[in-house]
Amino acid sequence: MPDERWLVIGLGNPGPQYAGNRHNIGYMSCDALAAAIGTNLKRDRSRAMAGAGTFAGVRVIVAKPLSFMNASGGPVAALRAFYKIPVDRIVVIHDELDLPFGTVRLKLGGGDNGHNGLRSITSALRTRDYYRVRIGIGRPPGRMDPADYVLRDFTAAERAELPELLGRSADALEALLSRGLAAAQNDFH
Repeated sequence: MPDERWLVIGLGNPGPQYAGNRHNIGYMSCDALAAAIGTNLKRDRSRAMAGAGTFAGVRVIVAKPLSFMNASGGPVAALRAFYKIPVDRIVVIHDELDLPFGTVRLKLGGGDNGHNGLRSITSALRTRDYYRVRIGIGRPPGRMDPADYVLRDFTAAERAELPELLGRSADALEALLSRGLAAAQNDFH
């Protein structure tokens, strides 16, 4: 019988040089979530930092793959197999270029829209049908390459708004886990 827990994955790149990058908003969100549920993220055998707790009245495993973004799928598939969590109980929190900074959206499935972390996860899980909490980081200015933009730190003004944004992403996740996708989308779209 599958485990009744949910697996919540925050995407990012490991290492202090990436900690403040836009691409690491998923990591930041997972750190805030772990603090909120009172768990410490510890290295596990799945090449991830993971911790367990209760959030929105359900048991969750909160994890950050320790691979680089482009290879997130391996650790996510290993976590899924180790904890025996079905794909319909996986939520991936990630940065989204096509949403204005500060926007939070939820969806089930869909394409990767050029996001290499999602592409890797979809390939490793052999399905697109996992939940996503999409956190808007906005488009790069001018002709800046999107790959350069996502690997830049948030501006000072954006950093000042991060606590509120991370709170909204946690609220969206709570709505998803407690009331389902349609109700959560009504609240956040």
